[in-house]
Amino acid sequence: MALLELKNVTRRFGELSAVDNVNLSIEAGEFFTLLGPSGSGKTTLLRMIAGFNQPDSGQILLDGKNLADTPPEQRPIHTVFQSYALFPHMTVEQNVAVPLKMTRVAPDEMHRLTRETLELVHLADKGRMYPRELSGGQQQRVALARSLVNRPRLLLLDESLGALDAKLREEMQFELIRLQRNLGITFIFVTHAQDEALALSHRIAVMNQGRVEQVDEPAKLYGFPRNRFVAGFIGHINMLDAVVREAGHAHLHLGIEGVGEVSTPLAGGVAAGTKGVFAIRPEQVRIGVHGEVAELKNHFPGTVDSLLYSGDVTTYRVRLADGRRIEALLPNAAPGRAELFHVGDAVQVGWRQDAGMFLHE
Repeated sequence: MALLELKNVTRRFGELSAVDNVNLSIEAGEFFTLLGPSGSGKTTLLRMIAGFNQPDSGQILLDGKNLADTPPEQRPIHTVFQSYALFPHMTVEQNVAVPLKMTRVAPDEMHRLTRETLELVHLADKGRMYPRELSGGQQQRVALARSLVNRPRLLLLDESLGALDAKLREEMQFELIRLQRNLGITFIFVTHAQDEALALSHRIAVMNQGRVEQVDEPAKLYGFPRNRFVAGFIGHINMLDAVVREAGHAHLHLGIEGVGEVSTPLAGGVAAGTKGVFAIRPEQVRIGVHGEVAELKNHFPGTVDSLLYSGDVTTYRVRLADGRRIEALLPNAAPGRAELFHVGDAVQVGWRQDAGMFLHE
């Protein structure tokens, strides 16, 4: 039995279905992420799990027990918010001990658990300090410690890294992975940041307009998106309108207007005449001068339209013969060279026959 089950959960605000008939199963010890754009329903879903809102229909089961009649404070669930919500007049130790005081834990045991948890988040030497004396990353760790001190069954994290700068976010990602692995507590993380979800999660549920579009492991979501929305939302991807010309034994032969014929791996349930999109990640696209990509099954001439230098890689946007643009990612392996091609250069782009995918409309 899954630790947490959501069965046909729906939540409406007037005519709007913020969460629309969602079904999910989350296992004990899993780092599970709800990922989606603003307004997709992920935070509303998290608030229903926490008990701050009730579903209009459906069930939320923890260890098989319906939580409908269990108020938030009686659920073995804690939530870490983006704002941290620390008490400014309390020391770090006092903030962390709040859940233990609420459950009337004995003073000696409270002190032991508080110290152990502060050590766990590397703040053992900050116990007598106040939140205003800490950095943003340290305040985040205090909020985590307070939520973990009585070892909840579920820890909910609502955009909890959103207030940190890029460097601190990366550090906290490593911290969350370490804490979740060491404690074995089930984490449910809400974010709109795709890179964060991919880095942290065992599984991800991609949400859109209140519905779950796909649930999968990060690598499968990235490599095998189920539809056009998931493909476009997870990472960067090129998408070109296409029609199936022929479905062979191992490959599809697609027609892309203004570009030509493209071969791509076979997709199930696809017949000649099916319309959709050809999707391929920029890192799967090679870019070179004439002849350098000619051995690839799919290769087309173009002109460098623009480029984006990011230190380790350069992203080239290449304009094809019909005016469409395709992005190619090139590692900057040569020391001291910021770019290999310039705007206006004539190039060729190409990719292997087993790269990319066809997605139905």
